[in-house]
Amino acid sequence: MVPGARIELATPAFSGRRSTNELPRQLNFISLVAACSRVNSPKIFPISAHLWSTRIDPMATTTNLKSSDIIQQLDALAKSAASGEALMKSIVAFLHEKLTRYNWVGFYMLEREGGDTLVLGPFKGTMTPHTRIPLNQGICGAAASSGKTIVVDDVNSDSRYLACSLETKSEIVVPVFVRGKVVGELDIDSHFLAAFGPDDRKLCEHAAATLGKFLESHS
Repeated sequence: MVPGARIELATPAFSGRRSTNELPRQLNFISLVAACSRVNSPKIFPISAHLWSTRIDPMATTTNLKSSDIIQQLDALAKSAASGEALMKSIVAFLHEKLTRYNWVGFYMLEREGGDTLVLGPFKGTMTPHTRIPLNQGICGAAASSGKTIVVDDVNSDSRYLACSLETKSEIVVPVFVRGKVVGELDIDSHFLAAFGPDDRKLCEHAAATLGKFLESHS
């Protein structure tokens, strides 16, 4: 493409969700909007060949933080949290913002000690119809029942998956323990296949353990 050439390009409106159709790096979107505002038409603007050819890595973190940095910040959230509810809200907001491939992040907690139903707690992402999940249903139920982390690289190949979004491709569910008993879980969906590798598992298990330790020390 010749630099300075004029092309038709509709600027996308961000929905607050991180879908595969949205640019994961805000810098490039802001640059496009700035260029658009300098011309008369809101849809036609000059764009350089360099900007147009820039490749976006959808698996990159928003801020390029290392896993160790994120773990430290999770620990800091626990130290400043006023309650378990507040900590859950902080954790889901933090992970959803910092990791672009974490498209839905939320906690499910057991309705009561020894109960058989998970109830949706704080979350970030689109609304889900699954606000209550029996322990004998879904990947969430399986993780809570077994007390083990479950990573699903392709939800469409797992019969346990409770469909809630056509965009969801992979999922990780990590149990939350208090005094050795499962009290809930951290559930994260991604719009990318096999989004959760060993580092993600370590990070998510630390987030769940951070909540568990907080609940232990405040009960």
